[in-house]
Amino acid sequence: MIIDPNKQSFQDNYKLMIGSIVPRPIAFVSTKSKDGIDNVAPFSFFNGVCSNPPTISFCPVRRGSDGQIKDTLKNIQDTGVFSLNIVSESFASEMVETATEYPSDVSEFEASGLTPIPCENIDVMRVGESKISFECELNQIIDIGDGSLGSGSLVLGTIVLFHIADELYEQGRIDLEALQPIGRLAGANGYCRTTDRFEIQRKVKPEQ
Repeated sequence: MIIDPNKQSFQDNYKLMIGSIVPRPIAFVSTKSKDGIDNVAPFSFFNGVCSNPPTISFCPVRRGSDGQIKDTLKNIQDTGVFSLNIVSESFASEMVETATEYPSDVSEFEASGLTPIPCENIDVMRVGESKISFECELNQIIDIGDGSLGSGSLVLGTIVLFHIADELYEQGRIDLEALQPIGRLAGANGYCRTTDRFEIQRKVKPEQ
């Protein structure tokens, strides 16, 4: 089947994308508003960009209910900093609770029962339950689309500090079994574990 995205709605394009781009890692992003309200929300359009400098990207799309930008993006625009927290299965339910569209004056930390812990180098709370958190400074924001429903923004952030739980860190590497990260699938309620894995050895050069 061949589908022209210009001949169907942005909702239908979205369904095809989230059903095809799987599994997706979850960026659990915490920010602080200009009024001092601590915000945290999940985003599954997320990935690494490069390691020198260490840079990540995530993409908050406009709210489906009213087409406005989300509090996370507004807070980053205002403050230039954020914390990106990795989601483990142990607090998946609390993470999902923060996806609710609470008013801007409500802290999702309080609504979900998650633990806010001050970052070291930036004025943001990180998620205490997260075994890995990145303190990030904004690199740039690239707006995509015309600002209508379905439009979004690409947020690039430079990691200025890593928080890694001691039990995860071994000789510069992360113990995936101890981290127990989860991923996002299609549909409103689709998630996956990372416990079913396999390895394939790759060659660095053709002659190997």
